[in-house]
Amino acid sequence: MVLTPFKAEANRPLTKGQKQANAVFSAMRCAVEGGFAALKHWHILDKLRLDTRHATTVLRALLVLTQHEQSVRDAARSGPG
Repeated sequence: MVLTPFKAEANRPLTKGQKQANAVFSAMRCAVEGGFAALKHWHILDKLRLDTRHATTVLRALLVLTQHEQSVRDAARSGPG
């Protein structure tokens, strides 16, 4: 399935619902693109020579660590309390 945002035309502007759907789509796309960017920076994966099951385990562990790091950064930005 391919998801695409709604596109406004000159004679037909987007409805409020379409604008909301585009905002959700944009947020989802941003998260996915951030994930791909993170994968490119994990240079350990360039030389990874493991069975697929083990590589999946390593990738999941890296994902958990990255999510934890991001949550710590978000908490630090929001400040105490």
